[in-house]
Amino acid sequence: MKTLLPVLLGTCLLAACHQGPKKNKDGTLTINGVTFRDLNKNGQLDIYEDKRQPLEQRVGDVLRQMTLEEKAGMLFINGTKVNADGTLDDKPDGSPMPVPAAVKLMDEKKMNHFNLWQIPAGPKEMATWYNNVQQHAAATRLGIPVTIASDPRNHFSNNIFAMQATRFSQWCEPLGLAAIGDPEVTRTFANASRQEYLAVGIREALHPQADLATEPRWPRISGTFGEDAQLAAKLTAAYIRGYQGDTLNAQSVACMTKHFSGGGPQKEGLDPHFEFQKGQVYPGHNFNYHLIPFEAAFNAHTAAIMPYYGVPMDQTNENVGFAYNKAIITGMLREKYHFDGVVCTDWGLITDLKMGDVTWPARAWGVEKLNTAERVKKLLDAGVDQFGGENLPEVVVQLVKSKQVSEARIDSSVRRLLRQKFELGLFDNPFVDVDNAATMIGNADFQQAGEASQRKAITLLKNDEKKLPLPSGKLHIYIKNIDAKVAAQYGIVVEKPADADIAIIRLNTPWYPVNSPNAFARMFHHGDLDFKGKQKDSILQLLHTTPTIVDIYLDRPAVIPEINAAAKGLLADFGASDAAVLDVIFGKANPGGKLPIELPSSMEAVRQQKEDVPYDSKNPLYKFGAGLSY
Repeated sequence: MKTLLPVLLGTCLLAACHQGPKKNKDGTLTINGVTFRDLNKNGQLDIYEDKRQPLEQRVGDVLRQMTLEEKAGMLFINGTKVNADGTLDDKPDGSPMPVPAAVKLMDEKKMNHFNLWQIPAGPKEMATWYNNVQQHAAATRLGIPVTIASDPRNHFSNNIFAMQATRFSQWCEPLGLAAIGDPEVTRTFANASRQEYLAVGIREALHPQADLATEPRWPRISGTFGEDAQLAAKLTAAYIRGYQGDTLNAQSVACMTKHFSGGGPQKEGLDPHFEFQKGQVYPGHNFNYHLIPFEAAFNAHTAAIMPYYGVPMDQTNENVGFAYNKAIITGMLREKYHFDGVVCTDWGLITDLKMGDVTWPARAWGVEKLNTAERVKKLLDAGVDQFGGENLPEVVVQLVKSKQVSEARIDSSVRRLLRQKFELGLFDNPFVDVDNAATMIGNADFQQAGEASQRKAITLLKNDEKKLPLPSGKLHIYIKNIDAKVAAQYGIVVEKPADADIAIIRLNTPWYPVNSPNAFARMFHHGDLDFKGKQKDSILQLLHTTPTIVDIYLDRPAVIPEINAAAKGLLADFGASDAAVLDVIFGKANPGGKLPIELPSSMEAVRQQKEDVPYDSKNPLYKFGAGLSY
C-alpha cells in the first residue's frame, strides 16, 4: 500500500486538474479557469469549440457534425439589409431590389455568409445589428458564426461599386493609389480601412480589384491599379497585407481578390454584367500579362479569389465564363498556382433577376441553355467553393441526394470556408465593441490620411506659363462644378467669366449610357471617352473666353485634346473633394501623382488599340507615368 500511495495521490491530483466543464449562465463553459463557447449547447467541450486545438482538427470536427443542409447553406453568400435601429426584424427598406433579412436566410437556408450594400445605420447601430446577427447565429444548432463581406467603402467616389463612404474615412480611389505609386501608402490605406471594417464586423473585403485597365472604355477602371502589371502587382500585395497582415488572424479582414484571371480586356469595353457583352479578347496574345497582379496576390496569401463573368474567348477548350471554366479554376488556379483558399463566383451566375418589368439575365455566359441545377453542378465541377448573389442551397442538396455531386466534393469547399472562419477568430469571439465602432469609423487620423491621399494623387498634366499654383485670396475666380462656399476660401468668386481673372472648372470623364431596359446597365460608365456636341462647345467657349484651369476626374481615360490645348492648366484627380483640388491649384498642397493610365489622343486611337495590351494607343495625349510638380 505504501508504494501505491503516491500513484493514487497523483491520480487524484490529475483529476482535480482536469475538472469537468462548468456551465455558466451565459451558456459558456469554464474549464480550469478558461472560458469556452458551447456552440452546440451539449454541455461538453467539443474539439471545434476548443481554441487550444489545432486548426485542421477543429475544422474536421465541426464538418463531421454538419448536416448536408448546413453544408449546402455555407456555399452561398448574398446580400442582406441592415435596419437603421440595428434590429433584425424584416422591415421594408424601400430598395428597388429588396433583399431578405439575415435571420430569414439563416433559419430557412442555413446560410452564414452575407454581403452588405447600403447601410442606413450609423456605426453604433451597425455594430449593434452585427452583434445581434452573431447572437442569432450562436443560437443555431452548431452555432456557426456569420461572415459579413462588403465592397469598398473608403473611397471618395460616386462610382456604383464604392459603397457609402460618408461615415468611413474617404481616400482616393485605387486608381489614385496607383497614381501615388507608393506601396506603403496603399498598405496604410488598407490598414485604416481594416480597422474601420473590424469595428462594425465586416470581416471579408470583396476587393482588391487586381484587373488591369488595358481597355480604356471598360467601366470598372477606377477600381483598378491602372494598366501596368508590375505597378498593379506591387500595390495589390501591399493592399492585401494591409487588410490581412502576413497571415490571416483575429485582427484580419480577409481579402477576396478579383477578378481572376483579369477582367480588363473586354471587347469594346462592354462589361459582362450584361447580355450585350462580347467576351474578353486577346488580340495582342497577352493573356499571361493579366496574371501578374494575381501572382502577387497569391504570394501575399489572399484568402479568397473571385473570377469574373467574362468569357476568355478562345483561351481554353470551351468559351464559357471564367467561373464555369474548369481549365481556369481547377487547371490554372488550383493546379498551376496551388491556390487552396476560397473561390467564390461573382454575383448572380445562376438565376435571373426580376426588376419590375425587366429581367436581368443570369451571367451564365456560354451556358445559357443549362437549367439551374445544371449550372450549379457545372460550377462545382469547375472547382468553385461558393456562389455569390444566390440563395439556392436546396439545389446543392438535391444534386447530392441524386448522386450527381458527391458529398465529399461539397465537404472540400465547406472545409475551406470553415477554415477561413476559424482563422478570423469568429468561432471564438465574433462580437464587436459597440462603443468602439462610434469612435473608430471615420476617426480624425484616418480622415486626415484619406484627405491627404486625395491631394497626393492629383496629377498635374499641364502648367502653361507656370500659372500654377495660383496666389490665394487675391484673384477673382469664376467656378463651374465647384461649391461656391468652398471656393470662397481661396479667392473672390464672381458670377460671370468676364469678371474673372481666372476660371476653374471641374469635369468628369465622359460616358454614354447603353441602350438597355436594365436601369443598372444604364448606370455603368460605358461608351466613348470624349465630350461631344453642346457640352463640348460650352466647355471650349469658356476656355477661349477666360484663362481656365481644368480639373478632370478620371474614372476612365478621357479623350480631351481640344480641352487640353485651350486650358492654361490641366489636372487629373482620382476621387477628390473640391477642397482637395483647390488646395493643389492654390499651392496649399503639391500634386504628387503620375498617370497610371495613358490618355489617348482620339477615339480613333482608342478603337485601334488592342484590348489586352497596356499603353498602346497611337500618339497618346499623355503617356503612362506623365505628371508634373511645383
